[in-house]
Amino acid sequence: MPAPIFSDTSTFDTATRNRFRQRLLRWFDREQRTLPWRGERDPYRILLSEIMLQQTRVAVVEERYRLFLQQFPTVDRLAQASEESVLAAWSGLGYYRRARSLHAAAKTIAQNNSFPGSSTALSELPGVGRYTAAAVASIAFDEPVAVVDGNVQRVIGRIIGKQLPVEKCWQTAQELLHPRRPGDFNQAMMELGAVVCLPASPTCERCPVVDFCKLRGAAPRIAQQPRKKATLTYLLAQKKDSIFLRQRARNLSLMPGMWELPETKQPKGTKRKPFLQVRHSITNTDYSVHVFQASTQIRGNPKSGRWVASPSLKEMPLTGLTRKILRALGLMS
Repeated sequence: MPAPIFSDTSTFDTATRNRFRQRLLRWFDREQRTLPWRGERDPYRILLSEIMLQQTRVAVVEERYRLFLQQFPTVDRLAQASEESVLAAWSGLGYYRRARSLHAAAKTIAQNNSFPGSSTALSELPGVGRYTAAAVASIAFDEPVAVVDGNVQRVIGRIIGKQLPVEKCWQTAQELLHPRRPGDFNQAMMELGAVVCLPASPTCERCPVVDFCKLRGAAPRIAQQPRKKATLTYLLAQKKDSIFLRQRARNLSLMPGMWELPETKQPKGTKRKPFLQVRHSITNTDYSVHVFQASTQIRGNPKSGRWVASPSLKEMPLTGLTRKILRALGLMS
């Protein structure tokens, strides 16, 4: 097997860079996954996909991306929508700050009557950081600007033979970038990290640029903090075809303004059993969720929430856990 070509970040001569780009792009053209946003040039659709893909698995995003676009096919339609309808369409994806930021960005774009055409201008939109701005600008507008996410960091680290400081990694990615196909090259680097250059079990035999790699095989395992365990208890109140929901306070840091079943304390000193138990995970905590039938007191206190007809549940910005509970009970599709 040939010796690695890149010994350090200062030896990327033109010929080496060209060989690396050619091999990577040839592989990407042949092997790239078919995804609903692949081949898109509409900056709105690219922005939507990049924001949805933040901290969310591709398999989950694929269907939700299609559904979101059915409801909000253009940036103007999104800008005109209510926050409640946007959050309802986002419900279940989590990290709802992303939805609010996307909505605010759409309003800014609509007010300016034009989509920002550069990474610098894009980075001024609400919730759009360096990575997202570069991804949209390179894919939609062919701006020769590199992107660095976790996958790209891992690919570059293995090529170089060590993990680089973040800013140096951005510099290295920019050196490697194909100037005439920046969007494809950025996607190819991310694709390589996502399907071949995996953290624990890279398939080096499938890698199109393995000859350029200095560090092969599994990366050192990073010690994981033990996950926390907790219990949540909710009440379900039903009246004919309606469900009683409460809105989370808008000043909360987690899911502000979202709607959920009324939360309560776990009953003590009683043999009463929940009629539904589900498991749910958020960030570093695994929850055991118990759902009880509501008491007559809660049933008779509508001022603390709202009765929502079952057909209208899908239009409500429900928390992901509430949606999971109602689906488990067959109360919504």
